[in-house]
Parts: sequence; C-alpha cells; structure tokens
Amino acid sequence: MISKRIQEVEPSRTVELTNRIAAMRREGIPVIGLNVGEPDFDTPAHIRRAAKEAIEEGFTRYTPVMGVPEIREAIASKLMRENHVEYAPDEITLGPGAKQCIYAALLALCDPGDEVIIPCPCWVSYTEMVRMAGGVPVAVRTAEDFSLDLAHIERAVTGRTKAVIINTPNNPTGAVYSKESLEELALLAQKHDFYVLSDEVYECMVYEGRTHVSVSALSRDARRRTVLINSFSKTYAMTGWRLGYLAADREVVQAVNVVQSQMVSSVNSISQKAGIAALQGSQDCVREMASEYDRRRLFLHERLNRIEGIRCQSGEGAFYLLPDVTDYLGRTYNGKRIADDLALAEFLLEKARVAVVPGSAFLAPGHLRITYAASVETLERAADAMEAALRLLEKKEKKV
Repeated sequence: MISKRIQEVEPSRTVELTNRIAAMRREGIPVIGLNVGEPDFDTPAHIRRAAKEAIEEGFTRYTPVMGVPEIREAIASKLMRENHVEYAPDEITLGPGAKQCIYAALLALCDPGDEVIIPCPCWVSYTEMVRMAGGVPVAVRTAEDFSLDLAHIERAVTGRTKAVIINTPNNPTGAVYSKESLEELALLAQKHDFYVLSDEVYECMVYEGRTHVSVSALSRDARRRTVLINSFSKTYAMTGWRLGYLAADREVVQAVNVVQSQMVSSVNSISQKAGIAALQGSQDCVREMASEYDRRRLFLHERLNRIEGIRCQSGEGAFYLLPDVTDYLGRTYNGKRIADDLALAEFLLEKARVAVVPGSAFLAPGHLRITYAASVETLERAADAMEAALRLLEKKEKKV
C-alpha cells in the first residue's frame, strides 16, 4: 500500500499541467504555454562549450557528494562578489536543482511535528516538501502588495517553529523583499530561534530600481541562521542541466550532506563543469536576458490591465505576474458556471488555447499565475486570445 505520508501530499499542479499540454500538442492541438517557469532562451554558448569539453575529456564519473572543489570555490567567490556574504567552500553543497536542495535542507532540519512558516502566495512545492519531511506547513498571508507581513509571521511563531521559507524575488507574485523587511525577519529569527530558508533562484531578475538582498549578508547571526539556496536554472537558462546549490553554516551543510549521500550520491559531473564556466565567464548574457524579461513584463502588465475585469500588479522581479481575476468567478458559459480560478484556467485552456496556472495552486485563490518567459509576440497572441475567450463569459446577475 502507498504510504499515508505520500497520500497526504498534493501532486505539483504545474507539473500536471505541463504533462497535459504536452499530450495536447502530441494530438496536434496548438497551445500557448504561459504556465512553466522556464527561460525561453538557449543556454549561453560558452557554457555549452564547457560541457562538450568535459565530455571529450572523459569527465563523466562520480564526483564528491558536495561537488568538485572548483565549483564550490566559484560559488563562494560569486556569493562574496554579488551577495556580499562569505562562505568557505566546505559550507557549500550541490544538488540536482534548488528544489532538491530545499527538500534536503528540510530533511536535515525538521523533526516530526516541527512547524515551517511560509508567507503566501508561495511556490507550489514548499508546503508539500515540508509535509514530506515530516513537518507542518504554516501559511501566513503577505501584505496587500505581496511584501512580507512581519506581524503575521510573528503571530504564527510557536514553540515548534523550526524555520521560515522565503523566496525573493518571488514566485508567483514577482515581489522583491526590501532590506528593511529582511532585517526585521532576521531579528525575529534571532528572537525566536528559528532558521530562514532563503530561496534566491530569481535574484538576477529585479526591475524598477529594486535591489536583491540576501538575508544571510545582513549580520553574523543572520548568516548563522540562514540556509541560502540558489541554482543555475533561471539565471543561465540551464533548467535541464539540474544544478543547484546550498550555502549555510558548516553544521547545517554537514547534515545536508548526510541526506545527499543517501539520496543523490553526487550531481551530474558535466553540469558541474558547465556551472564553473557560467560563474567564471562573462555575465553579459545574464544582464541581456533580465533586460528582455523586463521589457516583456512591462508589455504584459499593461496589456492584462486593458482586459475588462482583470487587475494586475506590475511585479518587481522574477518572470511572473499574478493577476486578480475574481471578477470572472461566478460567470457562466453555455450554462456552466466558472466557480473558481481552477475552472477559469481550464476554460482558458479550452477556449483560448492558453495555459496558465490557477492561483489556488500557490495559495492565491482568485488569481492566475502567468509567466512572461516568452516572446512579446507570443504574449500578445496569448493576451488577445484570453481577452476574446473571457468575453464569452456571461456576467453575473447583480443582486437587487
């Protein structure tokens, strides 16, 4: 029989939707996919060359659990140079993507029944990874503008609180947490003795003059309590290479390595060579991709807000928008009622052939998550198709 633990875990809505769209496309049904958080750029050429060289040189065997020293040294240099925080190479470990690093950290830190506070809206996997690690996810609302609400977080703290998970820049909201709010969070962590798991995979994608701040750089105590998690997937368009990393106090990294030694043994050797090239090569490719994302963000934000009944904040980072679509809930099409955001997403997939993710998957009911990791031309076609489909919905009757 399947374990009770797994029966209680919700499957990833984003992965389920990706599989469904792939099936539709195999059947010849055209779908505009704005559901997957994946760069639409190719991995930069100098990174691909490094991987080819690694293969030709026969660098295809197991590596140490933590990763080869050269990549950990390169990550340490990057963290000092860009994030202004110092980690020794043995305070850094690798994983097959940031997702797995987060789960390994939760396994290393959480005892059964420990509570992990998660500001929401939040990424779909946080709550379920906490459950799989034996912990209890505790969702708290962010402020109206999706910034951290420290009062809500502190009210959620109990004697069982082990950690708070933050994601800045944020998926799905696009919020970039301010230095002041992160300083307050660090003080709360010190006051109540908990860890901060800081997911920073979108750090290079910040707009409107905002600055990404790593909470671990704020103070010595903040560094001690922070588990910094990042990856190469978004920054360098390397999603399929499966390469992420974790930096933390040596005691935490040693515990994570125990998990990794039994779970993954080691990370893809060729990807590690590619990762070294990514970190040590020109960063012009990163800046160019971020600039293009910003252009798309501005376009899609303006275009969505021109659709009657949609209200959308502009977002400050990452490559997502989270429009409020509550005005469409309760409307009908051919007598069928659109009860919630899931039904609305299904309607748009059927009638507009546009795939978006229902906000409920991110604990944001009444919203849709839309990625702008697609060309402006694609975004324009998608928005036009969505608007045309939404016009088909009959408005709710007003109560007298």
